[in-house]
Amino acid sequence: MGIKLLCTRNFGDKNIANIKKLGYDVKIVGENGARYTENMKDTEVLLCYDPFKTLDISGMKNLKWIQLFSIGIDQLPMDVVKKNHILITNNKGGYSIPMGEWIVLKILEMLRHSRRFYENQRNRLWKLDTGILELWGKTVGFIGTGSIAKEAAKRLVAFDVKIVGLNTKGEDVAYFNQCFSSEQIKDMLKLCDIVVITIPYTKKTCHMIDGSAFRAMKNGVYIVNTARGSIMDESAFIENVKNKKILGAALDVVEEEPLDKDNPLWEFENVIITPHNSWVSERADIRRFNMIYNNLKRYVSGDKLDNLVDVYRGY
Repeated sequence: MGIKLLCTRNFGDKNIANIKKLGYDVKIVGENGARYTENMKDTEVLLCYDPFKTLDISGMKNLKWIQLFSIGIDQLPMDVVKKNHILITNNKGGYSIPMGEWIVLKILEMLRHSRRFYENQRNRLWKLDTGILELWGKTVGFIGTGSIAKEAAKRLVAFDVKIVGLNTKGEDVAYFNQCFSSEQIKDMLKLCDIVVITIPYTKKTCHMIDGSAFRAMKNGVYIVNTARGSIMDESAFIENVKNKKILGAALDVVEEEPLDKDNPLWEFENVIITPHNSWVSERADIRRFNMIYNNLKRYVSGDKLDNLVDVYRGY
């Protein structure tokens, strides 16, 4: 008998066959509505995104490792994970390229008033806009300097911008002109024309971009958020859009997803909303499977897994 593996996604016959060749006994269930059954009790490895609303893993006493399809880990039942000492790995780096491209795209769309031009086109209105801004010479600040931020920063270098970042200790990072420590967040924010949120969600980062952080920013700042909606205090954000402290924003994440139809965020002409979609690309599935497959090989051979998460730090 092979290693009992439960997967909430069918990666295709060929890929599943290759996993089985490594020595895994594979069982596939749907991500939504997966429920614990007696024949899952011997599961040793779980590959998934978020089946935990219905799948109670506390009954899987042999579960040793969860490989997440996501970068974020906030969906995990941490009490069970910590109690049973379950290894957690995520998909760090797997979505960084499309998300880096999305960040650059949205910055340019906001500065170049693309949304307004699209609306004029729909209305067959030929109207010159003399308020267009250049990206050249701006200061772009990243809250978090991980793989997503680095992919975006790598692309932004070509626009001759100053790139600053915030990380725990202010450590230097490739493609960044300057990095600040977490305690220096307000010093960094006051420099930025554009603020990009890419930091992992933890108890410490919940609402770290609050009213006080917004007050530290320049008037007319632009905001991009691809991390988690709850890192930013949504009420404070809305207030600062209304008072024009924030000139524009691009949000791929919000506090409550999906965004309620009555939420005022829908109403702002200068706020771009996308449905947690920045990670999607034609290569995302390929990168994800390759990472998972390499980790499955490592697990069988007893090697250290890639993308191990410290569940006590939250990333």
